[in-house]
Amino acid sequence: MLENNLKNLIKNYQPNQAAIDVVRRTKIVLLVGISGAGKDTLKRRLLEDAEFADIVSYTTRQPRQNAGVMETPGVDYHFIDEAMAVKMLENHEFIEAKFVHGTVYGTGAKEIQAIAEAGKIAVTDIDVQGVDEYKNLSQTVVAIFLLPPNYDEWRRRLQTRYASVEEFEAEWPKRFASAIKELTHALEVPYYHFIINDNLKETVRIAGDIARKPDAYNRKDDEARLVARDLLEELQGLAQPRRG
Repeated sequence: MLENNLKNLIKNYQPNQAAIDVVRRTKIVLLVGISGAGKDTLKRRLLEDAEFADIVSYTTRQPRQNAGVMETPGVDYHFIDEAMAVKMLENHEFIEAKFVHGTVYGTGAKEIQAIAEAGKIAVTDIDVQGVDEYKNLSQTVVAIFLLPPNYDEWRRRLQTRYASVEEFEAEWPKRFASAIKELTHALEVPYYHFIINDNLKETVRIAGDIARKPDAYNRKDDEARLVARDLLEELQGLAQPRRG
């Protein structure tokens, strides 16, 4: 019963005007990229600068281990129960919320409000659908799409995440299909800043510059967008069944 209530609340959820105003008056940077492009590493490096602050999401799932380290409440996520999630949804305390595989994930308005009051730039990693939701609330939100330098390097980086080649090969078709979908969507809209992540130090510098002055990168955006189109065309070509 509670799960059905959550599904219905999220299906019809809209942030109230106060939450929308919080987004519009806060500097927000959304990091996007195909799996293995390096957005998690980029976020960690940006957060080493006191000018940036992480948007810590809420979730109804239990803490779990990542790379052998248990997640920390208030750092990795704000862990809440389903009853609290219902209360927050009913009180319009989220900017956006999703119900994924029986779990609620949401961004709290108070989280972003606190970052704004501290005079910092809010940053988080997100998917392309999440970017659309933010952009519907405020066009000033900055979206950065991170790219691997080429197909071979992307596949190599992604493979290092898995304990065995067999595990990687089992997941590869899903990651491959998701990459085509995400790149296609990102290239259909005009508001992404693309960065080719072939040198982490330079990637961090460029991302920081974009976060502070997004309008200054139009020409470099065009160059990186061409690389994104080339990568997408290569992936689409590889996805085609071979004849003969």
